[in-house]
Amino acid sequence: MRVLVTGGTGFTGKALVRRLLDEGHAVVALDYKEGLKTEELRDWGAEVVIGSVTDPDVVKRCVAGVAVVHHLAAAFRELNVPDTYYRDVNVGGTRNVLEAAREAGVRKFVYCSTCGVHGNIDEPPGGEDAPIQPADYYQQTKYEAEPIVNGYLEQGLKTTILRPAAIYGPGDPERFYMIFKRVARGVFPMFGSGKTFYHPLYIDNLVDAFMLAMQDGKGDGQAYLIADEEYLEIEELVRRVARALEVEVRIPHYPVWPLVAAGHVCEKLCKPFGVTPPIFPRRVDWFRQNRAFKIDKAKRDLGYAPRVGIDEGLRKTAEWYRAEGYLKLETGNLKLET
Repeated sequence: MRVLVTGGTGFTGKALVRRLLDEGHAVVALDYKEGLKTEELRDWGAEVVIGSVTDPDVVKRCVAGVAVVHHLAAAFRELNVPDTYYRDVNVGGTRNVLEAAREAGVRKFVYCSTCGVHGNIDEPPGGEDAPIQPADYYQQTKYEAEPIVNGYLEQGLKTTILRPAAIYGPGDPERFYMIFKRVARGVFPMFGSGKTFYHPLYIDNLVDAFMLAMQDGKGDGQAYLIADEEYLEIEELVRRVARALEVEVRIPHYPVWPLVAAGHVCEKLCKPFGVTPPIFPRRVDWFRQNRAFKIDKAKRDLGYAPRVGIDEGLRKTAEWYRAEGYLKLETGNLKLET
């Protein structure tokens, strides 16, 4: 069938487009800009449209003849934009895609939200009923769109919401690269105890969840946390990355609160000049916010079963970083490509 993937040139979108094509579907990939190696999407046979989900006319053209919409497009880690930009894209853009999907008679709409809507998990692991306590504009606006998605269920559009954990894997040039980069240097500064929980999600496991959610009768009107089978303390994650890279890493500990203060100060000082701060609150949260989740509901309702474990996923990711030149192996030591 014909499937639309918004955010289709990004890391997650591109992986989903590839799977859909491999399974014989026709795919339209809509995104506001060219992504990493977007030309591959065209070579694989996808129709790539460069445009914004905030443009109703572009969205209507992309939805024509589509049976399923996977809505992944979002403003994410946009540091030099007004706060209203997040709401325009994450809320207004979602409404545009929903309305176009309803008018076009789309059979299923799968909305990619985020586990971040739950903020810090006070009693880990948390389920879908954990308190909603987003910590930034991205998380807040992603959650604001969820009731809008559910509202279209009452208008006859079957909808399902996925809340992914920390996505990583081959093809990701950003999210986990900072962890790999620091580990490759042999020293990973740890701010705080290192006991904070973190819940990775390997890209193939997430794509499995999208494929399950697009099926008839699967998860209609429901929200699902999607994550790997295992969550772990962030210091243990660092050690697993070192194992995947086959290097030794030293983990000195420092107080976290000076880093928190520095993050807020840097963000405020840099924002008026349109400069990306070297450190900001969202990045600091990695050291102090618990992210550990139950995936029982997705297993029960969707048949979700994470196939790739953390060690295999980290190994495959390390291999990709090396193959793409992000990390280079010389005389037994990893060196960073600059």
